[in-house]
Amino acid sequence: MYNFNKPILSVGVGAAMLFAGAMQTAVAEVGFGKPGEAVNLVVGYQPYYTESWSGVVINGQQSWKKYLPAGSDVKFEIGLQGSVIVGKMLGEKNHLGYMGDMPAIVSTTKKDKVDIRMIAVLGTSRQQCNVFLVKNDAPEFANGFDAVKWMDGKLVAAPHGACTDRFARWAFEQAGIKPKKYLNMNIEVITSSFKNNKLDAAVIWEPTASKIQLEGIARRAASGESFDGVEGGDAGFLAMLYEIIRDRPDVQRGWLEAELDAQLFLKDLGNATAVSQMADDQTEGMDRRTLWASLYGQNSPAIGGGEEKLTLRYVFDDTARQLVSAATRFLNGRKVVPNAILRPEAIMDDVAKEVLTSRGLSAPIGFVGEQPDSAYQ
Repeated sequence: MYNFNKPILSVGVGAAMLFAGAMQTAVAEVGFGKPGEAVNLVVGYQPYYTESWSGVVINGQQSWKKYLPAGSDVKFEIGLQGSVIVGKMLGEKNHLGYMGDMPAIVSTTKKDKVDIRMIAVLGTSRQQCNVFLVKNDAPEFANGFDAVKWMDGKLVAAPHGACTDRFARWAFEQAGIKPKKYLNMNIEVITSSFKNNKLDAAVIWEPTASKIQLEGIARRAASGESFDGVEGGDAGFLAMLYEIIRDRPDVQRGWLEAELDAQLFLKDLGNATAVSQMADDQTEGMDRRTLWASLYGQNSPAIGGGEEKLTLRYVFDDTARQLVSAATRFLNGRKVVPNAILRPEAIMDDVAKEVLTSRGLSAPIGFVGEQPDSAYQ
């Protein structure tokens, strides 16, 4: 018997599917709008990670308003670690991310979920994500390399999977040592473990390293400056959803203009007080003296001090690309990313290069140098 309801139902379902498809197409077409239209962005950033403070400057000065279309709105969301920002970008809840090299690289390998690209370099350093601390009753060391050699057979910790982890494992190899235990601890547990004398040494990033040092909880003993080789360095990168890059080149360029302004502001030592105040306004539990020290403070070469606290490269020059290669090999060896070499399009800094050239600048654009304590205001 012929079912008279069947063709009617088919037509109804077909129409519904057609309508849903049209709605999906409409949503896809809306996305971030068309060039010239106002845009709403959510930026994941890390005021608790000194190497990425260009994001703190952009937020503090609201300089994005100068470059994004009129009527645009930007919300800054704090991520305590880069992995948090990666997760939000993969969920399309953050549209740009200020991150360390490791999470930024990881984000570009998830294109089956969301396509993310790295569009600029926030900075590189040998003293930001690679500071060795030792317990207060550790011996005095002639240099940072000797301090790491002392860690043989000791209890050492770092947040595993972060830039600290890559540097620590490499430093152990360079010194030819093996800790008794190499523990995976976050910065809060590391701090409490030092207080309770349950830890011999740790590797941590700024500004937490300066906080622990200045509060007398543990001593700074070494950094990437204590070693030769590109692996002793680290970097911060700016990542962006490819959908924005593809559909809103005006937004990409506008943000990169603001980013360059921020990096130029950072390199001017006359702005040290303003920068540390902006960081103070955007963090909790960190006093301004500590924040200032993390970017400008001076340390003896014997404990890993060096002239350059942060080198502002802006684009992926040879040094930045060498760091990307080293970090990607490490992540692949730990089975965190599928390949030892990133896909070529993971780095898209052509627009950043155009911005740099248009201002008559070249990479690196400068560096933030160490300052004596007397320079603090």
